[in-house]
This record gives sequence, structure tokens and C-alpha cells, in this order.
Amino acid sequence: MEFETIRYEVSDRIATITFDRPEALNAVNPLMVRELHTAYAAAEADEAVWTIIVTGAGRAFCAGADVGEIPDDGRVIYEEPYLSTYPQWEAPQEATPPFRTMTKPVLAAVNGLCCGAGLDLVTTGDIAIASERAEFFDPHVSIGLVSGRESVRLARVLPPGIALRVALMGKHERLSAERAYQFGLVSEVVPHEQLLTRAREVAGMINRNAPLAVRGTRLAIRRGLDLPLHDAEILAEAYRERVVRTEDAREGPQAFLEKRAPKWQCR
Repeated sequence: MEFETIRYEVSDRIATITFDRPEALNAVNPLMVRELHTAYAAAEADEAVWTIIVTGAGRAFCAGADVGEIPDDGRVIYEEPYLSTYPQWEAPQEATPPFRTMTKPVLAAVNGLCCGAGLDLVTTGDIAIASERAEFFDPHVSIGLVSGRESVRLARVLPPGIALRVALMGKHERLSAERAYQFGLVSEVVPHEQLLTRAREVAGMINRNAPLAVRGTRLAIRRGLDLPLHDAEILAEAYRERVVRTEDAREGPQAFLEKRAPKWQCR
């Protein structure tokens, strides 16, 4: 697939999506939104893809929405008439993968500046690792806008007091990669030159496991976070029961008994 604002590559069962507007610090414009939606859908539908990596080109991961292309009324730009489609009634997703409906794990490899809508990739991604050069902040209040879903999602990951500090201080408060790691916003910090290599190593380790079991586990955790504990347990067991009927669920124990590497077929 050919894109103007992103790069899309598949190898070794990993789809790598790279924000590719380095001159604009990978700020999200309407074309990028459309291209990202296409890329995410392609990765989710492709049987050759088991895991997705999202990263950025240049010195920024994603600087949020492109301020120069936001209408005066602050609305997100849609091609359809205003409020004519269901997504327009939902919280805007912009660069975010459809994390509530997709099954494949998403790994955010934060290579540099990450702010505004860029934070969504970290708070909704399944695993986030960061270059030592990464910085995290939320500039909304500094440009006269309410930090909406971004700060709400941030407060589900960071301690509330830290999330409020980041959201209310705007561009005047930045978390370094190390501070982000200390607060659990990212799970690992690596030397800048090793970021993508390490991201592929982590994705590769995920892909050594049974793909349907990985997806069921991801869904159990993701969907369970919005439920009372008992309801989440029942949902997780429902996913377990579905996967136990697959060929891979039989292959895993058999490979263990035969002391060989399993041959996953994703069915």
C-alpha cells in the first residue's frame, strides 16, 4: 500500500506503521487519520500479521493534532456531513488504533516527542517502550483547549495527581522517558538507536506464543478493565473456552510433551 503521511511495512508477522511527517513533528492531519484507519484495518485483517508496532520518523513520535488544520470551532474534520455517522458521536480517535474492537496487540515505540493525541497511542497501546530521548506532555490548556479524552485516558494509567499535574500545567510540564517509566506510562526505556530493534524483539517474543491465545488474553484484559472483577473473570473464561477448541490449543500441550517447538497455525 502507498501512503503519503505514513509508512506501512510487514515482515516476520509484524506490521510496522510509521508516522511520516517529520517536518511537522508527525502531527496528525485529516489525511493521516484516513491513512492510519486504512493501515490499522489492513493489519487487523491480514493473516500474515500477528503483532503491530507504531512508531514515528524523525525527532517526534507524534505531536498531536496539526493545529494549522483544526477548524475555528475546534471540531474534528470528517468527510461525511456533521454528526451523520456513529464515529462522530464517539470520542475522536485521530491517530489511535481501534483498540476496543481489534484483536491484535499494538506496541508503541516512542522515539521522541509525544504529546496531545500522541499520548493516546501510549495509553491505549498494549505495550509501550520509549527511547531515552522521548518526552511526554499535554499542551491542550496552553493553546486554549480542554484536554478531553487524552487526560481521561492518562488518568487511568498515571496516578491521578501526576495526570492532573501534566494536564493542568500544559506545555510547561514534561515527563522524561525515565519519569514515564517510573510512573508506569512506558514499560521499558532503551538507547535511542536500539528502539526499533528492541520493539521488534518484543513483538517477536509475543509472536512465539499462540496467536489466538494472545488475542484472547489481550481482549480479556482490555475489556475486563471496564467491568467489575467478577464479570471480568467470567468474560475471560468465555475467551478461554473459545480458544481451547482450536488446533493451536491442542498443539501447545502436544509440543510440550514431545519437547519440541510448537507449530502455530492460528486456527
